[in-house]
Amino acid sequence: MTTRSVPRLRRTAVAATAALALLGLAACSSSSSTAGSSGSSASASASSTASGAAVSGKITVFAAASLKNTFTELGKEFEAAHPGTTVTFNFGGSDTLAASIVSGAPADVFAAASTTTMQTVASKGDAVGAPVDFAKNELEIAVAPGNPKHLTTLAGLTGSGVKVALCAKTVPCGAAAVKALAASGVKLTPVTLEQDVTSALNKVELGEVDAALVYKTDVQGAKGKVTGVDFPEAAKAITTYPIAALKGSGNAAAAAAFAAFVASSQGEQVLAAAGFQAP
Repeated sequence: MTTRSVPRLRRTAVAATAALALLGLAACSSSSSTAGSSGSSASASASSTASGAAVSGKITVFAAASLKNTFTELGKEFEAAHPGTTVTFNFGGSDTLAASIVSGAPADVFAAASTTTMQTVASKGDAVGAPVDFAKNELEIAVAPGNPKHLTTLAGLTGSGVKVALCAKTVPCGAAAVKALAASGVKLTPVTLEQDVTSALNKVELGEVDAALVYKTDVQGAKGKVTGVDFPEAAKAITTYPIAALKGSGNAAAAAAFAAFVASSQGEQVLAAAGFQAP
């Protein structure tokens, strides 16, 4: 995917803003420091406390299931860039994760596959500052390798004997599917409603259904276990991903640094390679 210059400049500004916010937090308990430069160096500056010590310690990141592959990679890169840090992930449906956060579950960072779901957390005062959009995603029809049933449209999923899995409508991938189906005028009755996109994809991989509406990045991440089929209505159901450090964090410095890292140019490269679009 070709990275556009405007999103890249926006990401640079986002990373720099997050870095400055982190410095403000650290200044409450230590002396002042010097902010870094733009791009990947902005995320590096976000890893410094006011005393100049490197960010360290453990953080737990709650993230949408569709981010599993990319965030696992980003976690490793973040740990390599900041020795002494450990990033643990909890992946799942964004709505479930948000409910856990507002109920007091220990988490340092939240990355959702829905701006609406993120707002659930922000409106309760659990986010540090305004959440930042860092990626977008688009649906595809996932089918068995080679597309043996020749499913090429949403209307084709309503055919006799075709078994389809969707995400529940309360889950971002399910909400996106509802929009896409409405745009196409297709009424589809799935045989199962899953609580996250990974579960819907697994139904196809295991041969339990003939097709599922999942994200393009999930099809790419399946590495040949499924085939992806594009459909035009997907453009009317784009999913936006926001991220925010959380006020309940036990390691505010590392939480802010990780959020900045995801929004940096280095994070953008990992996300783009996985098939995500720029925000």
